Amino acid sequence: MLRHMDAGAQQTRTAAEQLALEQERASLALDAARMGEFEWDIDEDRLIVSPRMAAITGLEAGVMQADGGEAVYSFVHPDDAAGLRRHVTDRLRSEGRYQAEYRMIRPDDGRVLWMYSAAIAQRDESGRARRVIGVLKDISGRRYEENARDALVAELDHRVKNVLASVQSLAAQSARKTTSLDAFLKTFAGRLEAMAAAHTLLTATRWRGAEIGNVAAAELGGLAPGQARWSGPEILLNPRATNALALALHELATNAVKFGALSVDAGRVDVTWTRRPAGGGFDLVWTERDGPPVAPPTRRGFGATLLERVTGRELGGEARMDFRADGVRVTIDADHTALADVPAAAPEIKQRQSDPEAQAGASSGMLTVDAVKNLRILIVEDAVLLALELEASLTEAGARVVGVAANVEEALKLIETPLDVAVLDANLNGASVGPVAEALRARGKPFIFATGYGDAAPAPEGFNAPVVRKPYNVAQIAAAVAEALGRA
Repeated sequence: MLRHMDAGAQQTRTAAEQLALEQERASLALDAARMGEFEWDIDEDRLIVSPRMAAITGLEAGVMQADGGEAVYSFVHPDDAAGLRRHVTDRLRSEGRYQAEYRMIRPDDGRVLWMYSAAIAQRDESGRARRVIGVLKDISGRRYEENARDALVAELDHRVKNVLASVQSLAAQSARKTTSLDAFLKTFAGRLEAMAAAHTLLTATRWRGAEIGNVAAAELGGLAPGQARWSGPEILLNPRATNALALALHELATNAVKFGALSVDAGRVDVTWTRRPAGGGFDLVWTERDGPPVAPPTRRGFGATLLERVTGRELGGEARMDFRADGVRVTIDADHTALADVPAAAPEIKQRQSDPEAQAGASSGMLTVDAVKNLRILIVEDAVLLALELEASLTEAGARVVGVAANVEEALKLIETPLDVAVLDANLNGASVGPVAEALRARGKPFIFATGYGDAAPAPEGFNAPVVRKPYNVAQIAAAVAEALGRA
């Protein structure tokens, strides 16, 4: 109906009126698309710049000499000019049109802009090009976003490879310094948790850095209340120093729980740090007291090697260990290279484990997992290796794994199986585990969530269920299961 009315209206208009209407439509389309138009009259060798193009590019509106087309390229960024000239010439000759993206320098304020341009050649009866008409658009916002995304992906790739290399090194070094598989697994798991705690702090500040007090709280906050204290001025560490200090404090805490001041109720650990008055940096002192008598170790473990050879170097200083009879004393010196350049907002610190016995057990490798004994457990996890490890750990703890699902469809089928509790990965390869949790809730079956998101993230879909943060160990899963079953 509308097409019929439009056709009828066109028949009653004059050619001039119709042309004016089409021009108005084209003008509206250019305004809506935020484009400017131009014309290169080849016969007259002149370039016509529209007011819209002038507003976008900073060129003067009106007519200027084209200089055989070179006038256009004089405003193109020098790094793009030669390539754009070849592209335009080749496409106009072979196809009679072109599209291109390039940088230009505004002549009025010197800003560099990214432009998208498209044009078509108008030819005479002999096929000779008489003029080129085209449009252009400022695409700087899109290109800058793409460049920022590419840079972010490259940085992420760099950091992931660094993390994997660090994990590989930790595994190799831990294996060389342990005498049994069981001891290796427990030691390695603790070091991974220390790395994860540091990464959580860094993620909260978008990898700008972390404050020393927050690193100490993350590594020592779950120890027996009153036995570990830390204090000092607010000093911001860069990501490299954050990881180094987190691992160092973890090694010291593990040793204190196994053999030192934290192995007895009366023992105490004090961690203090001071800012260096000149040149930047800081000095940190770890002091143990009221613990068992101390003697220098008869063999060097990886923890001592890490402190003396890695921690100091990563912090731009040195670490010294003194095995005094009344308690171990460790001094860590760091220079200005360990400090963050940009202040980072301090995140809220949540202890990795708030139960003193659980924390001490985790550090010493004595995990309490009785909460899952004889339970029928469903695992929903899309990471196959993680699912296999969790299945093996739960089985060793006396649980019976009734099934392992990698996606929502598999999980919905398995929940028909008799079970006592389910461990649900919050994100299954990009899909929410919400439908599985909803189905379990409808059947009155308890469940817990496992997630790689930070401490600030709530339980998925608003479900009121315990949440365990990755990477986790079987003791943390057992504690969450106990909570879900009302046994905590």
